Order: sequence, then C-alpha cells, then structure tokens
Amino acid sequence: MTEVGGSELSETILVVDDDEVFRGRLARALERRGLAVRVAADGAEAVALAGAESPELAVVDLRMPGPSGLEVVKELRAIDASTRILVLTGYGSIATAIEAIRLGAVHYLQKPADADEILRALREPEAAAEERAANELGQEPTSPDAVPSLARVEWEHIHRVLADCGGNVSQAARLLGIHRRSLQRKLGKLPTRR
Repeated sequence: MTEVGGSELSETILVVDDDEVFRGRLARALERRGLAVRVAADGAEAVALAGAESPELAVVDLRMPGPSGLEVVKELRAIDASTRILVLTGYGSIATAIEAIRLGAVHYLQKPADADEILRALREPEAAAEERAANELGQEPTSPDAVPSLARVEWEHIHRVLADCGGNVSQAARLLGIHRRSLQRKLGKLPTRR
C-alpha cells in the first residue's frame, strides 16, 4: 500500500504515454478512482520510475518516441513479473498489441479508452483477457502461431502511414506508392479479422 496525502491507496498505477493531454486526463481520472498514480512521458522514464518503486498496475502506450511500448512491457516485467500491464494502441496496430500480450501484458485496448475501461481490463482474469483478445481477431486463444492475414497487416500499415501523415490522404498515398483514389477505397473497407 502507498500512502499519499494522509490516506492509504490500495494500488499504484504507472501511466506511460507521450501525449501530455491524454496522460494528464487519465492520471486525474485514475486518482479520482482511488489509485496512486505516477506518470511517464516515455519508456526510459517509465523504467526508471518502476525501478525505484514497482507499480501494481501499468498502462503503456504502444507507440512512443524512444523505447517502444513493447520494450517497456519487457522491462516492466523484468523489474516485477507481478505488475499487471495494459497496452494502449492506436492506428489499428492490433497485431503488435497481441505481441505485447505474449510479452507479458495482460490486455490491450484501442485508444481512446476511458479510466473505467482500463481498470476493468486490468482487473479482468488473464485467461478471459487472452480469450477476448483472440476473439476480437478471430483467432484461436493461446495460439502462438496465430498470424494476422495479409489484408489485416496491409490495413494496419495503411492506417499507421496515414496517422504519421496527420490524416493527409494525398501525402499518405505518395508514401505508399499508390493512387489517392485507390487509397481512399482501401480506407473505406473494414479490416479483415484474420
């Protein structure tokens, strides 16, 4: 237990996200729910904080400057294997989020996620979380050989490039080497589950 401001808090949580606004809002929401919150803007800061005092819970953004969320998951698990880690992912990078689960995260959620969703996922039993994550992808649970389809990987790559271009479809099309209209058609399709 951690004591903050004279009152005992039952759990500590580390929030790791390079988006200052999101990180601040999530930290305040978690504090209102009775958790002792520490924040880190990048992976190196997160590992340093966890090394000084290991949190019971952690929320890690998948894509950050410096060490990636996957590297942070590995480091946090090496510091304390009992830390329950949730990975937040944007840009449709579900396959990488599944890799984070294989590395030791207990769950992943797509952004934007609110504090209640995050806490539910962190407190959900691991088997149920793994099964739900697999079901969302249409995969068999606990299958180490489960590989996303080529269409799914393409969809994720296109959305990652589009996000890196700030939503500029023309610029993304140039970087991807396809016609703008072709890209618009691909963006209109839903990703395949497997």
